[in-house]
Amino acid sequence: MRISTIILSAVLGTAIASTALAQGGPGKGRFAMGADNTPGWTLMTPEERSAHQQKMWSFKTYDECKAFQAEHHAAMAARAKEQGKTLRAPGVNACDRMLSRGVIK
Repeated sequence: MRISTIILSAVLGTAIASTALAQGGPGKGRFAMGADNTPGWTLMTPEERSAHQQKMWSFKTYDECKAFQAEHHAAMAARAKEQGKTLRAPGVNACDRMLSRGVIK
């Protein structure tokens, strides 16, 4: 039973990453958002993850992206604290990556 849970998790993770790439930003600069690069990913429901991805890809400007990102990180830090968990520090900044790839201006 444990192996089937692991397999199901891997399949769902792949599906989510594939969806993120398929729904990604305009032509260039696509990358998946997930547990490895999105602080609070594991604290969100699947619906929240989907909404987060869609919101991130909707931005036209760097300032919009950074404002949302700051709000999201604060919300996830509060959620982590409520659950007695520590929110890991962000790694590569998605807004910076999107700016450098021409996805946002």
